[in-house]
Amino acid sequence: MSYSVGQVAGFAGVTVRTLHHYDEIGLLVPGGRSHAGHRRYGDTDLDRLQQILFYRELGFPLDEVAALLDDPEADPRAHLRRRHDLLTARIEKLRKMAAAVEHAMEARTMGIDLTPEEKFEVFGDKDPEAHAEEAEQRWGGTEAYAESQRRAARYTKDDWKRMQAEVASWGERYDALMEAGEPATGERAMDMAEEHRLHITRWFYACSYETHRGLGELYVADERFKEFYDSMRPGLAEHLKEAIAANVRRHGG
Repeated sequence: MSYSVGQVAGFAGVTVRTLHHYDEIGLLVPGGRSHAGHRRYGDTDLDRLQQILFYRELGFPLDEVAALLDDPEADPRAHLRRRHDLLTARIEKLRKMAAAVEHAMEARTMGIDLTPEEKFEVFGDKDPEAHAEEAEQRWGGTEAYAESQRRAARYTKDDWKRMQAEVASWGERYDALMEAGEPATGERAMDMAEEHRLHITRWFYACSYETHRGLGELYVADERFKEFYDSMRPGLAEHLKEAIAANVRRHGG
């Protein structure tokens, strides 16, 4: 069984011009010719072409490929070991590249496109991407999540700094409210809860009262949210949850 140059080009995913070139430089000389003088490739030629394409895929120049294939001292098992070593090294390199790309994708998923210096300037030692994967798993299929990512992707360093300043100001005032002994069901606490809801709406997505109630419960149930709010003042997460619930009731929820 033999094959024309066009058939082999189709099998291997290369051009006819490439096969002609390999013939001209002696890298892959077809084992036969038709009566009309056209190239005909046998199974041995196809095996050699497969090896050529393998080494080319690994970036070997053609002269080195020829040396590898035509060395009379070459041991087929040594070739296989060499293939394995090269592939293993390439897989490791690709794994590291994939990890770097995944990290970049995660950052973009959170809509945060800042340099490390800018991130530290805005967020301090808090990593804004630490829970990106969990956030996507929890809310990734919702319109609110999609809207949040669309908005956040447009924010600059100054936008993030303004947002952080608002959070800090809110936290200081809520701390003072609790210091004054204001109950979570009081007007001041409910007003602070409403400000919290509007902050989410302004910066991320339209936060309904029912959604806000669910967030309030999450701030207590999820240890990381609880730690964030309790870092402003111990007990703030629970107080805020109750204030949010009271504010929802105040608005008919």
